Amino acid sequence: MLPDLLKRNLRVVICGTAVANYSAKVGSYYAGAGNKFWRVLFEVGLTPVMLNSKDYQKLLKYGIGLTDLAKNKAGPDSKIPSHAFDIERFKKKIQDCRPKVVCFNGKKAAKIYLRKKYVEFGLQKEQIESTHLFVAPSTSRAANRWWDQKWWQEIL
Repeated sequence: MLPDLLKRNLRVVICGTAVANYSAKVGSYYAGAGNKFWRVLFEVGLTPVMLNSKDYQKLLKYGIGLTDLAKNKAGPDSKIPSHAFDIERFKKKIQDCRPKVVCFNGKKAAKIYLRKKYVEFGLQKEQIESTHLFVAPSTSRAANRWWDQKWWQEIL
């Protein structure tokens, strides 16, 4: 699977559930043709230039990191077994790198981390030490019916 893209004091770390099969195959985050991730980062001003999945390591220079809750499995959310989500590993990494915000890319990742059946989009009341938690709609093509870019504009 893909390594975390993290360093200390980032503006935002974007966290998904698990890397998609195609992304794992090509070795790049958010590589699927139907994923809106790279376009959205640019359109909402998180990156000043349009990047693509092969450029994912360049995100660090814009203060953006990437991780997933399941680091040893790939595939759609419905195929990732619950034991694959390593909540403690994720929490420790966030405590170590201390980003301003963690943005969950989709409600599924937020529900898993927060251990809740339901979460709203936007800023959450929970934090990881001083790191704020935010939930944005999934950029996956599979989640198009819930898509609303306005949440991505409110991350920072």
